[in-house]
Amino acid sequence: MPKAALRRDHPTATRLFAGCAALVLAAGCVAGCTSSSADEVSAPPPKPLAPCAWWYGIGQPPTAADLELAARRYDVVVLNADQAPAMRKLRELNPRIKVLVYKDLSSTRNYAGAVNGGEDAEFLPSGIGYVAAQRAHPEWFATDTRGSRIEWRGYPKHWQMTVWDAAYQQAWKSAVVTEVTREGWDGILADNDFNSLSHYSSAILTGTATAAETDRKLRDGLDAFLSLVGDALQKAGKLFVPNVSETHLLPGRWTAHSRFGGAMEENFGFRENGGSGGLLTFRGNEFQELRAQAALGESLLLLVTRTRSAQQDRAGYASAALLAGPRTCWTPATTDDYRDPEWSKLQGSGLGEAVDAAGRQPNGVWTRTFTSGWVAVNPTSTTQIVTPPEGLVPAGSPPTRPTTPAPITSSASSAPPSSPPPPVTIELAAADAVVMVKPK
Repeated sequence: MPKAALRRDHPTATRLFAGCAALVLAAGCVAGCTSSSADEVSAPPPKPLAPCAWWYGIGQPPTAADLELAARRYDVVVLNADQAPAMRKLRELNPRIKVLVYKDLSSTRNYAGAVNGGEDAEFLPSGIGYVAAQRAHPEWFATDTRGSRIEWRGYPKHWQMTVWDAAYQQAWKSAVVTEVTREGWDGILADNDFNSLSHYSSAILTGTATAAETDRKLRDGLDAFLSLVGDALQKAGKLFVPNVSETHLLPGRWTAHSRFGGAMEENFGFRENGGSGGLLTFRGNEFQELRAQAALGESLLLLVTRTRSAQQDRAGYASAALLAGPRTCWTPATTDDYRDPEWSKLQGSGLGEAVDAAGRQPNGVWTRTFTSGWVAVNPTSTTQIVTPPEGLVPAGSPPTRPTTPAPITSSASSAPPSSPPPPVTIELAAADAVVMVKPK
């Protein structure tokens, strides 16, 4: 979460019919809902296409060229609250695009732009303005055991708020729902639905004795907060997509927090142990919950992979392809502040539609087949061997050199010379992936 508010684009996640009950996972997708009315026709099942592209545009304000590019390239965009004119321009250029507004659940801010001339800006990156809270509700600023307000480490002039306070929750909900409805946004991207305060501060909250108690108080408060805001936005016909953190630590949290339109995973495909281990996303229950949500096709999965190398790019995109569904969107992130519209060449590789569900091999590698390609992801911490389908070529640079098993010494009883050659295999490094497509 950079200092600036967010501007990013992601595909719409319009909720499917409320009467949807029977869900059958087949070929990586879920059957459509059937109406209880006998004379209504069931909707066709949504297609599990390769991951769509989205833009988390929370850095610099978009230029006219950015908007032209975004309208052609992205299905979903997230913009700062002061960029409503850009949102309307995107709609003009591409009526199908979904544009969310960035709002922070957990902080208020008083840096320049959020506060100008001693007054809160008209459009805020948070739900509650710093000046308004300071004047009318100073009790909404969270404090540590010494009674001091908590400024986030690494993010100057970001102040932790009492997300567990019912009055704060109600005020935040009223302000944001009113703004989103009035300005015409498709919904909100709610930042900092976090698991632990320790990422921003070592403070212990007033009324708690340990870091664990502090984190539990925040999580419990956010659980109730999300239910309140999500219900209100759902009734207003808007999407609510929180940026949920560390869901691999708490089974069920991703599922619960994505139920109002989707969720964002900002550290998708992150490598463990300082970059020497496997892929964190596959640990615990998180990957299974992501798969279930993707297969349903009812809500957005907004996935971000920090990419500083070709390996990270491959691992992120291919992992997203394992989750490919009607509303699974992925973006690389080559900067920490999301200042650029992002694109990976792999996003133009042309995988097509998934023809099966992702499957895990005995060696821990996950694979999935598409109409025009195939992906394999090695989330383990050691090199593994994979055998791709015949007739495919790597999209972009191959991750490792292809290898073929050594020929068996022939004898009088050996197989005839006309026997087919052994299949080509690939050595797939730890936390790496391969994307293969039909040759063009």
